[in-house]
This record gives sequence, C-alpha cells and structure tokens, in this order.
Amino acid sequence: MEYALLVTKAQKGDGEAFIQLIKQYEMILYRTAKAFGLQDEDIADLLQETVLTAFEKIATLKEAQYFNTWICRILLNNCYRFMKQHKQVMSLDTETLNELAHHDCLPIELEDALNSLEANYRIALTLYYVNGLTTKEISELLHEPEGTIKSRISRAKQFLKNDYYLEEAQLL
Repeated sequence: MEYALLVTKAQKGDGEAFIQLIKQYEMILYRTAKAFGLQDEDIADLLQETVLTAFEKIATLKEAQYFNTWICRILLNNCYRFMKQHKQVMSLDTETLNELAHHDCLPIELEDALNSLEANYRIALTLYYVNGLTTKEISELLHEPEGTIKSRISRAKQFLKNDYYLEEAQLL
C-alpha cells in the first residue's frame, strides 16, 4: 500500500494502517535511538513511548510526506528528555554514532566507513543515507542550516572517497 495512503488512513483512525507505517520505520527509529548510546531496554521504552505519542497525535500531522521527519522528531524529543532525566547530557550533533543497530542490516564495510568519520559528518551521512532523510529534514532535526548539512554530507563523501577507500585499496 502506498505510503501517503497509509498515513491518511491512520489519520482517520485506521489502526492497521498505523501499524503498517510503524513496521516500515521501526529500524530507522531503533538506529536513531541507538545513536544516543542508550541500552536496548531504554530504547524499547522510548520506542514504545514514541509509537504511543505518534498514534495519539497522528491527526496533527499536516502533510503525509513528512511522517518520517515527524516521528523522528518525537523520538529525538523523547531521547533528549530521557537523557536529561537520567543526567546523560549528550547532543546528537556531537555524539558518535557507534554501535549502529543490527549489524546484519548494514554491511560491515559501511559501518567501518561511518566510524572513520568525525561525529558531525557521521551523523549527517547516517541520517541522509541510512535513515533516508532529506537535507532539509536533517537541518530541522539538528537545528542547523541546511547548507551546513549539505556541506557535511559532501565533505564526508569526499573524505571517504579520498581517504578511507583509498587507504582500504592500498591495504589490499
């Protein structure tokens, strides 16, 4: 079923459509929460809270195409609140994206390449390529100018091309 149609049905109270939407985004949400370095038990609680909030407030979503950004923002707010309550103060734009979830979902080479980047480049690249967000959506999530996000993605790709993959090739 088409993504926008699922959002519209969910907004009209169709629980099954909402469940289908969540199933499409559960790994994205998990990887995003894992970027905070939280334990799986805490992530499970945060995801449950995020899904419940999204279900209760889906009618407030103005445009179906922004569901991904909208639900990620709910999750990020929940993560920040959790960390503040537990005195774990981290900022997503300075926290490293270590321990990406479910190694079987990401090739080891990609994980290694991402881990070779500085945190701000790694986050931009992960949100763009792994989570599938646009530069505008990343800009809104991280509260940084879109040009900065575009620059980070470009520089990260350039670093990987010129340094990481070149070094890998020389090792072979």
